[in-house]
Amino acid sequence: MRRYASFIMGFFLVCCLTVETLTAQTPKEPSSETPNPVEQIEEESNGNITIDIPPSIMTMILQNPGGKKGNSDLKSGINKMAGYRIQVFSDGRNQSTLESRARARGNMILSKFPKYKGQIYTYSSSPNWFTRIGNFRTASEANSALTELKKAFPNFSSEMRIVKSQIVVIK
Repeated sequence: MRRYASFIMGFFLVCCLTVETLTAQTPKEPSSETPNPVEQIEEESNGNITIDIPPSIMTMILQNPGGKKGNSDLKSGINKMAGYRIQVFSDGRNQSTLESRARARGNMILSKFPKYKGQIYTYSSSPNWFTRIGNFRTASEANSALTELKKAFPNFSSEMRIVKSQIVVIK
């Protein structure tokens, strides 16, 4: 039994020394012959870096700057997408007259701006009623329309604002 214990102790000691020897070795340093890629680019380019973009990718970039969806991405029929509307009415007081006031606001705008026919959305989210106008894809389109509406209806222009909304685009 004693022999077996001394054999195990000796084996354990050899294993420990081997592990210690292996971990004590320092890792190889990269040779000075191969500089790191960043240094190599800096040296070879003299500060002037040229990026070659294949013509097919360049055409895609120029046709669709910013990666925005164009008309070609729309399928035929009704398309729902993120966009903007102009909120022209929002109120939660006098519950008995809210719906009629919200619809009246939309009808006033429609009478002056028939181009918004089918683009007036009146709905309730208890306890409030809202009337929103338009289906604008960009904030700049919505901003132009907001300016036009504020000039036409100065009495409630302070209530009008652009809101992000799910819009409907028909192709």
